[in-house]
Amino acid sequence: MGSLPPADFTFSNGTEPQTVDPAKSTGAPEGRIIDAIFEGLYRKMPDPNDPNDMIPMPAMAKSHEVSDDLKTYTFHMREGAKWTNGEPVTAHDWDFSWQRFLHPESGTQYGYQLWYIKNAKRYTTGDFDVGDRVEVELANRKDRAQMYPRGTIVSGILKKVDTYPEGATKSEDDGHGGHGEGESTFKVFTVDCVPEKDGVPQWDGEKTTRVFYQSGMPKEYLAGHPKAKEAMHVLLHFSEVGIEAPDAKTLIIELESPTPYFLELASFYPMHAVNRTCIEKFGYPNWTKPENIVTNGPYQIQERRIRDRIRLAKNPTYWNADEVKLDTIDALAVQSNTTQLNMFMSGEMEWATDIPNPVLDDLKVMDEEKKKEPGREDERNDLLIAPMLSTYFYRVNTTRPPLDNPKVRQALNLAINKQEIVDFVTRGGQVPAGSLVPPGITGYEGPPTESYDPERARKLLEEALGGKKMRPITILYNTSEGHKSIAEVIQQQWKRNLHIDVQLRNVEWGVYLTTVREMDYDVARAGWIGDYPDPNTFLDMFVTGGENNETGWSNKKYDGLIDAARSEADPEKRFNMLRDAEEVLVDEMPILPIYFYVSINMVRPYVKNFYPNLQDLHPLHILEIDEQQREKIREWEGLE
Repeated sequence: MGSLPPADFTFSNGTEPQTVDPAKSTGAPEGRIIDAIFEGLYRKMPDPNDPNDMIPMPAMAKSHEVSDDLKTYTFHMREGAKWTNGEPVTAHDWDFSWQRFLHPESGTQYGYQLWYIKNAKRYTTGDFDVGDRVEVELANRKDRAQMYPRGTIVSGILKKVDTYPEGATKSEDDGHGGHGEGESTFKVFTVDCVPEKDGVPQWDGEKTTRVFYQSGMPKEYLAGHPKAKEAMHVLLHFSEVGIEAPDAKTLIIELESPTPYFLELASFYPMHAVNRTCIEKFGYPNWTKPENIVTNGPYQIQERRIRDRIRLAKNPTYWNADEVKLDTIDALAVQSNTTQLNMFMSGEMEWATDIPNPVLDDLKVMDEEKKKEPGREDERNDLLIAPMLSTYFYRVNTTRPPLDNPKVRQALNLAINKQEIVDFVTRGGQVPAGSLVPPGITGYEGPPTESYDPERARKLLEEALGGKKMRPITILYNTSEGHKSIAEVIQQQWKRNLHIDVQLRNVEWGVYLTTVREMDYDVARAGWIGDYPDPNTFLDMFVTGGENNETGWSNKKYDGLIDAARSEADPEKRFNMLRDAEEVLVDEMPILPIYFYVSINMVRPYVKNFYPNLQDLHPLHILEIDEQQREKIREWEGLE
């Protein structure tokens, strides 16, 4: 593979992105790339009145209206927007993409973020009853391992369900088509099927009764259903979900209840549309390869070198291409923050996203010294530190004894000197955290929390274990000097305060994600950046069975409060519900909050339109280089 000419702009993206499929993405390294190559209905952009505040702005949708009851959003699509394969971007792309996103086979960790849409949760979870309209996907896919192209879709009204618990020898009609929590069953569905015209079910047409069984069902269960046909899925009919594209230019979204941050969700990168033609032609993951991928954002992937870089090139078909100033951008896969800093100081990158904590004070001094040089008095600092809507915490695997005991988890929390961590490890102005939701959300104040108290921690641990010695535990973290330093301090504190033997396990990003998802850990490092400025973006992670819960923790009171807050229209009452939920979380401690982040970026002063903000979002397509200033700075610093 030959060498590439220098890019117009180079930054460190941290670890290697695991995917560029919006529906399957989960972290900041993926989000930065996806936001550059795809574009949603709206896009988070600097507020013209205050560029340090990010707000949703029209993108693939040129405008929208909201109904008087605040439950229906009508988006009007931008004319002339195209995919890189030349196809027009239409409302039908979101109808397809959000169905794919919500489909139970999608594997997304963010599916719940669209459950604010009418019946979306029912579609994902298989919650339907006799009498409901359903869609049956026959087991005749071209490739069974690929969701798309889907098998033949049969529409109808559910008439009956025969349920076979595992090991059963006869059927039992439960009258319900969904898959309840904890069930291990096979089902046979009797459906009154309706004809279709131009792909549209004719619900008033003549009905034909047919029988379908789930893929993988043992043959002995089918003796009483000789005419049953195999089905990949039986789901609530997608027409029942509040997503409708009556024409190419109009997308109508009906919500379960008013959702004040829905535009924020419509701007969030997992909700970006994907191109159906591309996905059905190549399948996953082949459709995401640079030579295959079809996108609609300001940039395209020109080349990808694993564990090296992703080269982005300006997309000439982007609707606002004239305003995209940088022709090429390199996103480097650099996990070491020391390497990042060295590359930044040597002029090899313009933006470093992770800085070694021990040198922050020295970097601040260096910035001040630069300003004393003639001609540099008004130059912006390289080091940009700002408040951030984000929390650093540890997940606890509550399914593993003795971590299943809340007193043990409380003891672990009280034995961590968080002030010591922010003073001597992170050193960037971070704030010790006692709860999950960070400060900065107008109108919300979290519950009172307990601070560092090793004596009380020892008493709680003794009560929980009955005087027995705590077994050794392991802290899991992904590769980063910062994560390692924090884990080492907590390891020492737990050993000193609780006499616990603690091992450390360092793995690369992809292994870390899989290990946490499979819950093969005791305690695991985690962090969360708010997807929108609302406490719900932190708290709804930890509902029972939540895709981003990954602790095994479950609490009915907590679930009820989060669910009630979804439909509460009064802002004050809603925040009170969320505060009560957070109080339950703090009491049960399935997570150990460590500190509230600040964003720390090293950015060259000649990079324009880079604004620190609460979500640490920096759209690549608005960045610009002041070439004259770049030449001066490189000359001053001896980089030419």
